[in-house]
Amino acid sequence: MSSAPANPTSLPEWRALEQHRDALLSQPMKQLFENDPTRADRYFIEAAGLALDFSKNRLNGDTLEALMALAHSRGLDAKRAALLGGEAVNNTEHRPALHTALRQPVDTSVLVNGQNVVTEIHATLDRMEHFVSGVTEKSIVGYSGKAFTDIVSIGIGGSYLGPKLVCEALQPFQRNGIRCHFVANMDGTDICETLRKITPETTLFLVQSKSFRTQETLANSQVARQWFVARCGDESAIAKHFIAVTANVAAAREFGIDEDHVFPMWDWVGGRYSLWSAIGLPIALTLGMAHFRALLAGAHAMDKHFAEAPLDQNLPVVMALLSVWYNNFWHADTHAVIPYDHYLRSLPDYLQQLDMESNGKGVDKQGQPVKTDTGPVIWGGTGSNGQHAYHQLIHQGTRLIPVDFIIPLKTHNPVAHHHADLFANCLSQSQAMMAGKSLGEARAELADTGLSAADIDRLAPHKVIPGNKPSNTLIMEQLTPETLGALIALYEHRTFVQGVIWGINSFDQWGVELGKQLGAKILPQLMGDRMNELDSDSSTNHLIRMFRSANGV
Repeated sequence: MSSAPANPTSLPEWRALEQHRDALLSQPMKQLFENDPTRADRYFIEAAGLALDFSKNRLNGDTLEALMALAHSRGLDAKRAALLGGEAVNNTEHRPALHTALRQPVDTSVLVNGQNVVTEIHATLDRMEHFVSGVTEKSIVGYSGKAFTDIVSIGIGGSYLGPKLVCEALQPFQRNGIRCHFVANMDGTDICETLRKITPETTLFLVQSKSFRTQETLANSQVARQWFVARCGDESAIAKHFIAVTANVAAAREFGIDEDHVFPMWDWVGGRYSLWSAIGLPIALTLGMAHFRALLAGAHAMDKHFAEAPLDQNLPVVMALLSVWYNNFWHADTHAVIPYDHYLRSLPDYLQQLDMESNGKGVDKQGQPVKTDTGPVIWGGTGSNGQHAYHQLIHQGTRLIPVDFIIPLKTHNPVAHHHADLFANCLSQSQAMMAGKSLGEARAELADTGLSAADIDRLAPHKVIPGNKPSNTLIMEQLTPETLGALIALYEHRTFVQGVIWGINSFDQWGVELGKQLGAKILPQLMGDRMNELDSDSSTNHLIRMFRSANGV
């Protein structure tokens, strides 16, 4: 693999982009469109059932060329090949990051320690298919002989956010009549409210934890186990109602789960990239295995595009470099993702973990402090709801907030003119961000209403919208398993490319561990252990005492 300097800001390509940014300051996007009638055609990429219009960005041909030069200087081609080829790109944990292998066709080969992992992946897919068929065809039933009507998936992080997103997004494809409930929060309300909706005889519990030690998952699983046994009166019935996806088979067996009902996880798949594995069982059980395989196929189509397309026509690469462009050269601290599709309402939540847990790093791969900002804050929500909430800040606030708008051309629920109205809203928001409204336009608009000159002078400045706010628009024909798979894979690769530019490891998450370690020390104190009561700071000790007092400890 070719090497690149740890600090990208020292590169001539970085300095060239800084100078180029200064040159673009005086070029409004509206003028760029007026000067170039072909602009929308030139800044448009199609791949794997998705289309990206990135013409409403602060860029010209020189910008794109300079961004690609930066990518080449960072060794992106070689690092992309290392990722897809199974090299240990997760250097702090000495592991590959082979989520892409999970969607490889059966006749391909990806070697890890000399073994073709694709063989084991497809063996697991076949096991999943056998299990899903048994549940849906009612040959696999509960302890009383009744068919399963509900699934409770217990996990957190990637074991929760990915499957939840897909099950919600592909609701039109649900055919099995099985309701899926997700439990993640340590707040007991989450598991208690879920248990009130189900009956033990017809409920299947999925315990999703690679280590089978994740605190939140184990705590919720124990509550579910106690609830189940108390109602069915037979501890041996656990074997028929609890499934595990884990690498810790012994712990799952000790919990009471039959070894035949333990599905594997591998250390070369990070949690936030795991929905393509057996962690996707909630998806397969609610949608059917054919649709789960179609989801994998859509992701694989994006993988192929990412692997083969020239960088300047590579959808994930272009989106990643645009994010770097705004984050590092225009000082945009946040990035909004706004899907104009109710089914995609959980996409911003999913992308928060994918991007911020991956790229929220303060040191480079050599352990040295980074010299520039890394991951932006990811946030968002569904359109058109956001237009009546945070879009005001995007249009007239002082912060630069790039936006990804996402919308299908066709809806699964045609009613009246709703989808045309929705599409118009989406396009109008990106257009308003780009073009804005000048003081002269605001004055003319007010004059047309018959206002006095004094009122026009008073109100016109409040109606000015600066414009020059960048956005991407991602389009698909319709939201399907294939296009959703491609969309998620697109953002996975975008996240990786950003990490390459910044020189960081996008596949570890050591920052998550400190809170867990401190929580393990605080919990006994909350429960009454006074041995080490004063080993925390005064604020934490004060709050511990408040908790004890309120709970009679």
